Amino acid sequence: MQQKLESPPSPTAFEELATRCGVRRITTVRDELRREAGRTLERPLRQAAAVAVLRNPWLGEGPESDLGPATERIAPLLGKILSDRLVEALGGVGRIEAFGKAALVGLDGELEHAGALIHTPYFGNIVRELLEGTSVLCFADGRAEPGTDLRVPLWHKTHATSRKHYQTMEVHLPDAPRADEICVIAAASDGPRPFPRIGDRSTDRPITTEILEGLLP
Repeated sequence: MQQKLESPPSPTAFEELATRCGVRRITTVRDELRREAGRTLERPLRQAAAVAVLRNPWLGEGPESDLGPATERIAPLLGKILSDRLVEALGGVGRIEAFGKAALVGLDGELEHAGALIHTPYFGNIVRELLEGTSVLCFADGRAEPGTDLRVPLWHKTHATSRKHYQTMEVHLPDAPRADEICVIAAASDGPRPFPRIGDRSTDRPITTEILEGLLP
């Protein structure tokens, strides 16, 4: 006798759970580049970023504290809700070609607190699976005050050495992270840089420090 499968949780259920885990704000931004170098692009380059702002779960615990339990509980949840936002913003997972991630901790937290939420498989593996990628996600992290701007790096989701997909997306954080918060960001784009023409590893000739000998008169 076949067992009836339960319906998967709705995206709203995950976001409600995120609220209970301390998420104060979830923001999605999308940028669409239509002209570059005085020319209209054949296809606009669309980039999107999804940002979750949450209370720092390790505040005041000190550098001896174990970050594992909270990471395992919170990071997969953030990976899920941010990936879902990117898929929606860019019109489906099949349109996403490049991705990246970032985290900023407020002034009262440790840099390791930012890293804990994005630098383990609890976040990265979820994002890769949901966005159908295989590459390691490139990243940015650090400490910041509210109102900062952050450039999130991106590269190809299955071919990290695809040089034409190396790009960044600038994200403005108007009221975060507060001193007791962490911002976690996932970003993606649906194509390469406009007019890429600097070659790739398949076209590079061998380069060593010997090339420096020809630079001086």
